[in-house]
Amino acid sequence: MTYAPGNVRDAIIGYLDACGGEASTKEIHLAISRRLSGVASSSVRSYLNLNTPNLFERTGRGKYRLKLEAYEEASVSRFPSVEVGKATLYQCDCFDWLSQREPQSVQAVVTDPPYGLLEYSGKEQQKLRDGRGGVWRVPPSFDGHVRSPLPRFTVLTENDRLQLQAFFCRLGYLLGRVLVPGANVLVASNPLVSHVVASAIAESGLEPRGVVIRTVMTMRGGDRPKNAHLEFSDVSVMPRSMWEPWLVFRKPLDGRVQDNLRKWKTGGFRRLSAERPFGDVIKSNPTPASERRLAPHPSLKPQAFLRQVIRASLPLGEGVVLDPFAGSGSSLAAANAVGYESIGLESDAQYFELAQASIEKLASIPVQQVNPV
Repeated sequence: MTYAPGNVRDAIIGYLDACGGEASTKEIHLAISRRLSGVASSSVRSYLNLNTPNLFERTGRGKYRLKLEAYEEASVSRFPSVEVGKATLYQCDCFDWLSQREPQSVQAVVTDPPYGLLEYSGKEQQKLRDGRGGVWRVPPSFDGHVRSPLPRFTVLTENDRLQLQAFFCRLGYLLGRVLVPGANVLVASNPLVSHVVASAIAESGLEPRGVVIRTVMTMRGGDRPKNAHLEFSDVSVMPRSMWEPWLVFRKPLDGRVQDNLRKWKTGGFRRLSAERPFGDVIKSNPTPASERRLAPHPSLKPQAFLRQVIRASLPLGEGVVLDPFAGSGSSLAAANAVGYESIGLESDAQYFELAQASIEKLASIPVQQVNPV
């Protein structure tokens, strides 16, 4: 198949822009092949050579990046930010911040990203705040309890899944740029979309390292067929959800684990104690109402759980934990509670303000720790 020169060039620019740094010709060709099937590696090399130095810079043998002039004036310092304890919170788009952050400067990522992209757009968030629903559906009361609004990620179209794949693939590339070798990445997901998220992040070059299972009873699933619940009273359309997967990835090591720990302070998980390793099943409860009052966010996770995973994410207790989707700042609060430095990124102005007010309050909540720092 023959593509117009501009198609290949634009695909290369898009990939390098997403990476925010250098990439080898092999990496570039693999990425372009996913977008434009049938592109020969010789074509990619040709376009790189033809557009160097106008668009690209050669950084080493077989390695390229976009011209530095595009980023010379860019810096994370240009984004509004506040400091709360050991946490720094930026109001910005995470992709912009990640592309401008100093490479190899973050030691761990713990985040709860949006499962559905449309739900967290400014338009749909405003509908949710106004109580007008939008794409957020408000389920009926159940056993006397009013259920919270839920995003409609249970009915993703094929196009929605493709967008989700592209979103998390780009996120993985950019995280790989700012992470040090051996850094842990923990990403909250959902059993219905975790396979999409996992494959996309793995495609970016981060290594899949399993799943941390948060055992928690939710209101999701277990329902009888809609408009036929009496006819099929013994049928549930899908299993009642009793767990939440947190996908685990690692940036490839620099040598052996012991070498990586000595040089980069990362490469494993912090143990609960000398006798007990960090485990991949964590008992949890729904977020307490007391925490929701302090930080009203539709995806708020409990401090009792967050403090455990954040503590474990830095094996030597040293470094910076990043949450690119900070929301109400609950992960930053958990990092403050265990004594870690952290960075949060939040694009929504109202959630940014909410996080400023809630981080200190959430961090001060006493919860039972497995092994307090």
